[in-house]
Amino acid sequence: MNETLVTEFLIQGLSETPGLRMLLFPAFLLLYTAALLGNLLIVVLINSSPALHTPMYFFLVNLAVVDILCTSTILPKLLAGMVASKTISYGGCTAQLFFFTWSMGAELLLFSAMAYDHYMAICRPLHYCALMGPQACALLVAAVWMVSLTNTSVNTGLTLSLPFCHSNVVEHFFCEIPPMLKLSCAPSGLNEAMTFTADVVLAIGNFSVILLSYGCIIACILCIRSAAGRRRAFSTCSAHPLVVSTYYSTIIHTYICPTSSYSLDKDKLVSVTYTSVAPSLNPLIYSLRNTEVKAALRRLLSCR
Repeated sequence: MNETLVTEFLIQGLSETPGLRMLLFPAFLLLYTAALLGNLLIVVLINSSPALHTPMYFFLVNLAVVDILCTSTILPKLLAGMVASKTISYGGCTAQLFFFTWSMGAELLLFSAMAYDHYMAICRPLHYCALMGPQACALLVAAVWMVSLTNTSVNTGLTLSLPFCHSNVVEHFFCEIPPMLKLSCAPSGLNEAMTFTADVVLAIGNFSVILLSYGCIIACILCIRSAAGRRRAFSTCSAHPLVVSTYYSTIIHTYICPTSSYSLDKDKLVSVTYTSVAPSLNPLIYSLRNTEVKAALRRLLSCR
């Protein structure tokens, strides 16, 4: 009864050294600018070019929106904490936790949707237009957003049900579930179990679906007689498995480990990958190196 409940949190950030913070500030400002402008450019290009109104680019637009949501939830506060106050209100921390978990779940599910789209395009090309029409794609994306919304609502609600009275120092650079559970002065076994379950379903489950999809894709590609045809098929989806492997490995590492084994420095580095680096590189990897997107960009610039 003598414990004082926390009303605001202190975000520890990436470094306590002022000189290092000044070096990190321009680096993360560059990452945020690249992520924001790159993903906004993808959204504008695809929406303004009828030639890009296909299922693959429809999923890429949603991926760009997810990356904008993720980086805009985390990086502005991180940058502000490097030059000003590191405190964040209880409501601000709640919002950060909610929207980050929502964007993360949506990204994991979108990766599976994109793998399924690649499978249909390569392994069932004659049925592709019928099975991947606008209505089917819209339903698939709606399911992605609703499932991830349900996941974040449950996990955020469970986290908020805990009393925070041990400390108000979040040993991370944003409000994330594992460091938040460490601050609770009540048992968090249910929260850890639900986090583990969500990770198994969203991360390991979706990763298994992607592996199965690409196993079928590789088998189909190897059956193509033409070497040019095999190269074209591989180039269609070559970047996706690499990005997915990197992203999923970091997510599984962070959320499948119990809170008791949480390591501050290691998990900060891992979190930088999926909150800052991946959203900055996704536009380049998935779209801006694509000839169709480059052609749409040239057309857009020629109209200015």
